[in-house]
Amino acid sequence: MGYLSNMKAVIPAAGLGTRFLPITKSIPKEMIPIIDRPMIHYIIDEAIQSGIHDIVLITAHGKESIQHYFTRSHELEDRLMKSGKEEWAKDIKRIGESCNIIPVIQDQPAGLGHAVGCARSVIGDETFAVLLGDDMIDTTPYPGVPACTKQLIDIYEKQNMSVVGVMEVPLQDVVKYGIVSGPTVSDRTFKVQSIVEKPSIKDAPGRHAIPGRYIVDPIIFKYISETKPGKNGEIQFTDSLFQLAMNQGLLAHEFIGDRYDTGDRIGYLDATLTFGLRRPELKSALIELMKKHLKD
Repeated sequence: MGYLSNMKAVIPAAGLGTRFLPITKSIPKEMIPIIDRPMIHYIIDEAIQSGIHDIVLITAHGKESIQHYFTRSHELEDRLMKSGKEEWAKDIKRIGESCNIIPVIQDQPAGLGHAVGCARSVIGDETFAVLLGDDMIDTTPYPGVPACTKQLIDIYEKQNMSVVGVMEVPLQDVVKYGIVSGPTVSDRTFKVQSIVEKPSIKDAPGRHAIPGRYIVDPIIFKYISETKPGKNGEIQFTDSLFQLAMNQGLLAHEFIGDRYDTGDRIGYLDATLTFGLRRPELKSALIELMKKHLKD
């Protein structure tokens, strides 16, 4: 992969999951399944496909099930093997061996910037990736296109500058995202000169939104520590990124891939249907169910 071969990924997963209450009262949002795998499984798969195996999981008390999911379960593997379910056993083993989870507790939900800042002692002075735990970006429909995080790593290695993944959204949706703009550097890439977190339509600098993929230099921790709490007392990551853009520079790259906001109920259903229809053993039955409900 180049000189970022030992890169770590930070996945913030300490939030309350309020958009999925009441189930998130007892189950971490990140563990809600898309078919038979929790949504965070797909996020970590993207990191692995990008060459990243050390995952710094920013979590909270009561969310231990996320870490447990990615831990080897020798007893379960043995039972599956003895009962003739070898493929399931191999799949379970693969989950436990695929990555190294490094849990870090965020004691209070104080914003994305604060969550990323919690990883400082683990990351040290290395460039790292940030992947949000409820944003799935799927490149399967695009043959030959690498995972979204790998696309950003490739840009970083060419330009030697921090980079965020962006997608163009309808004007009415700019109020939901951090919006960036700036002059073009190369195909699908521009240098960030403006970042506004959830702007009004009239104040939006453009329509390129950041859905939750970043490759950042460790100096971001300095800017996080200097960022003052904003709305709801939260430290906004976009405020820290703006300081990074104004000082060291920041690129935005329009990635290739389909994004699903699985932290939103409609986005979650969209992802579930998409991935269900992609599974040969489920596709026919799922189509029949959809026809039945559409008829009703």
